[in-house]
Amino acid sequence: MATSTAPSSPSAAQANVKRLRRVAMTSFMGTAMEWYDYFIYGLLAALVFDELFFPSFDPAVGTVLALLSFGIGFVARPVGAVIFGHLGDRIGRKKTLIITLLVIGLSTGIIGLLPTFDAIGFAAPIILTALRFIQGLSLGGEWSGAVLLAVEHAPAKQRAFYGAMPQYGSPVGTLVSSGVVAAVTLLPHDQLLAWGWRIPFLLSFVFLAVALYMRLRVEESPVFTDVVQVQVAEKIAQEHRKPLPLVEVFRHAGGRVLIVIATVLFASGGFFLMTTYAVSFGTGELGMEPWQLLTATMIGAVLEAVGIYIGARLGDRWGAWKTVAYGGILAVVLVVPIAFMLGSGVEVLVIAAIAIGIGMLGIPYGPLGTMLSELFPARYRYSGVAVSYNIGGMIGGFVPSIAGAFALVVGSAVVVIPVLLGIIMLLCVIGGFIAGHVLSRQQETIEA
Repeated sequence: MATSTAPSSPSAAQANVKRLRRVAMTSFMGTAMEWYDYFIYGLLAALVFDELFFPSFDPAVGTVLALLSFGIGFVARPVGAVIFGHLGDRIGRKKTLIITLLVIGLSTGIIGLLPTFDAIGFAAPIILTALRFIQGLSLGGEWSGAVLLAVEHAPAKQRAFYGAMPQYGSPVGTLVSSGVVAAVTLLPHDQLLAWGWRIPFLLSFVFLAVALYMRLRVEESPVFTDVVQVQVAEKIAQEHRKPLPLVEVFRHAGGRVLIVIATVLFASGGFFLMTTYAVSFGTGELGMEPWQLLTATMIGAVLEAVGIYIGARLGDRWGAWKTVAYGGILAVVLVVPIAFMLGSGVEVLVIAAIAIGIGMLGIPYGPLGTMLSELFPARYRYSGVAVSYNIGGMIGGFVPSIAGAFALVVGSAVVVIPVLLGIIMLLCVIGGFIAGHVLSRQQETIEA
C-alpha cells in the first residue's frame, strides 16, 4: 500500500498547487475586469459625461449629476448582493461568478454603443443610468464571491495571501482604465466627444471573453461542496425547510454586518474620493490637464498593488483584522501631509498626494476579504460578506457626489478630500478593532 500511495503524493501536491493558482488567477482576472468596467465609468463621468448626457444643465450642476449617475451603481450593489449572495450560497460560488461576469461585461460594452443626449434627448441619461444600475447589480456579487472562492480554496496559513488576489483587481483595473482613458483624452476634444469616449467601454467585450474563458475552467469551492454534503446528510436539502441565507445573516450576525459596513467604507468611499473626485477637483479647481490626474491615479494603482501585497503578507503573519486596523491608523496619519500637498496647488505635489492617497489604501485592503470571510459561517458566508460589503460600498459610492456638494457649501474644494478621507479611515480603524474583538471570542469559521 505504501508503494502505491507514495508516487501519487507528489502528483497530488502538484495538482493542488496548480488548482490553487488557477483559482487565484481566475479571481484576480474576473475582479480586474469588473473594476476596469466600473472605473472607466467613474473617470468619464468626471471628464465628459456632463457634456454628453447632461448638457442642458449648468456645468457645475451637470458634473454633480454625472457623479450622481456614477453613485447610482452603488445603490444597486446591495440589491445585487442579496440576489447573488443567495445564489452563491445555493447554487455555488463558481456558477454565480460566471453570471456576474456576463452581466457587467455586457452592460459596460452596451454603454459604448449608447446614443448621447444630442441624439435621443433625455432618454440617453435614463438609459445610461439604467445600465449603470445593472453594473452595480453585478459588482454586488462579484468581489465577495471571488474572495470566498480564493479564501475557501487556500491553505490556512496562506488565506490572507490568496484572499488578496481579488484585491489586486482594483489597482490593475485602475491602471488599465486610467491608461485607456488617458490615451483617448489625448484626442482633440471634439473627437473625444464624438467617438473617443466609446473605446474604453467597447474594450470590455474583449476583456469579457478572456475572463469568461478563465472562469469556466475553475473548480467549485471545496467549502461550498462540504456545506452541500452536510445539508444532504442532515436531510435539509428541500428549499421549504432551509432558511434563506440572508435571513440567517441578520438573525445570527446582524452586529457583524454593522462592523463590516464601517470597516469597508474606505474600499469604495476612500478610493473613489482619491480617484473620481480627485480627477474632477484637479481639472476643475486647479486647472490641471486630465492626463496629469490620470497619471496620478496610475501611479497610485501601482502603490496600491504594493500595499495589497504587504497587507496580505502581514495578514498571514499578524492576523487579518490587526493589519486592517493598523493599516487604517497609518492612513489617518498620512492624511495630514496629503492635505498640505493638495492645498499647495503645485502640480507635482498634487499628483504625489493623489498617488499616496490611493496607495495607502492597499495595506488594509489586502487582508480585508479574509477578515470578512472569518466573520461569517460557511452556510451563509456569501450572503453575509456580499450584503455587508456592498452596503458599505453603496454609501462609499456617493462620496464623490457628497464631496462635490460639500465643496459648493464650504466654497473651497481643497479641504474636502482630507476631511472626508480622515473620517473614512477612522471608521476603518474602529471597525477593524471591533472585528478583532469579535473574532477573539469565536472559533475559526472558514471551514464548513
